[in-house]
Amino acid sequence: MAVITISRQFGAGGRTLGKMVADKLGYAFYDNELIQMVAEKAKVSKSWVESMEKEAGGAFQRFITGLVSKSLVDRILSGERGYMDEEIYVDMLHKIITNLAEEDNAVIVGRGGQYILQGRENTCHALLVSDFDDRIYFMEKHYKMSHKQAYQAVTSDDRRRANLYKKFGRQDYEKPSLYHLILNMSLFDLDKACQLLVKLARS
Repeated sequence: MAVITISRQFGAGGRTLGKMVADKLGYAFYDNELIQMVAEKAKVSKSWVESMEKEAGGAFQRFITGLVSKSLVDRILSGERGYMDEEIYVDMLHKIITNLAEEDNAVIVGRGGQYILQGRENTCHALLVSDFDDRIYFMEKHYKMSHKQAYQAVTSDDRRRANLYKKFGRQDYEKPSLYHLILNMSLFDLDKACQLLVKLARS
């Protein structure tokens, strides 16, 4: 009975490894599923949440300060015309992840789980890192991207990740003391990394 949070550099294999670990343990798995949960709770479209995550400090923030027309936002919002700003997003994410942890037996990838569940009993926090070139290769191999596409994806998501954590007021997301286990995926294959995380959870 445990909860595992996986933080990762983009292209280090967090989603792939997280799903492997969840399947091995028979745990529920949450990654992009969290976007849908937040959207449903806020009564906005999934696209709205995705846009907000990607555009931290960008189009979403410009709308909040009145520089983007509401008609643009209306095209993103669902028919129920819900509402969400960054403060509401963080609050909802905190509540949703906390509730998932209370149900136990879960693998949660990204979105500040290591902060939200910090100090919680029976919770393991893992960080996956990898060399930049290895992350590009991972995206090429596992997501059938060209080298150019993989390079752009890794570069842009590194920026997105930094922006997302700014919402939590945190910039120490790779600080070793936040985690029970840090895996350099340039040195581990997915199967070995899975074995280590499963052993950690079972212990």
